Amino acid sequence: MRMAGPPPHRSDAARWWGEFCRAAAFLTRLPLTPPAQQATAPLAESSWAFPLVGLVIGLLSGFAYALAARLHLPPLAAALIALGLGVGLTGGLHEDGLADTADAIGGGEREARLAIMRDSRIGSFGVLALIFSVGLRAASLAGIGAAGGVIAALIAAHAVGRGFLPLMLRALEPARSDGLGAEAGKPGRAVAWAAFGLAALIALFALDFLPGLSALIAAAAAMSARAVLAQRQLGGYTGDVLGAVEQVGETVVLLVAAAWAM
Repeated sequence: MRMAGPPPHRSDAARWWGEFCRAAAFLTRLPLTPPAQQATAPLAESSWAFPLVGLVIGLLSGFAYALAARLHLPPLAAALIALGLGVGLTGGLHEDGLADTADAIGGGEREARLAIMRDSRIGSFGVLALIFSVGLRAASLAGIGAAGGVIAALIAAHAVGRGFLPLMLRALEPARSDGLGAEAGKPGRAVAWAAFGLAALIALFALDFLPGLSALIAAAAAMSARAVLAQRQLGGYTGDVLGAVEQVGETVVLLVAAAWAM
């Protein structure tokens, strides 16, 4: 009688693909379904793939800009189309976080700020934050102009904006015990630094060394400052704060890329 051996070990490639799908299923509306093992695992375990998901979003958004430019639309219109596609791919996940976090600035005490961030209504600070975010990003893309440069900048921006988030998840504690921020879990040190390392490599490759390094340093500084502010105001992070941090990083990378392209 033949004895049954241990079940075959899944290859690392299959596990990595599953974790990428898990990250993409959370961050986007792309039709990628993770295997059952990854679907029930804490999101933090898959967070190393955040910058790769950003790469895909940036690439697709860049193609939208290139198509609009090919149709001889003005650069600013093409930029808004590219940003609109990015919002569609993510369901406005990060923009929503930015608006809620901006509204919480005027909330006074910690509990009042957290309550404001749970409110589905958007206030004047939230509207202004979205206007400035979209405006700065669109102006940066229009300033870059050339489709190849825009694609590279969008890839770098989306990768860096998401690649910093696992480090923030590891460094800070959730501001409350429920919500998306708390449910994501805390990534291990290797996972968090792998995400940041992938984002850095993508930025350096997409923008070339000096522009990529400049964008990476500026974005890391700006995102770190926003994380420190969240710690002081809220005692940690929430899902909305993570979205706001991503938007800060994305915007700064595009601004630096535009400055180097001038």
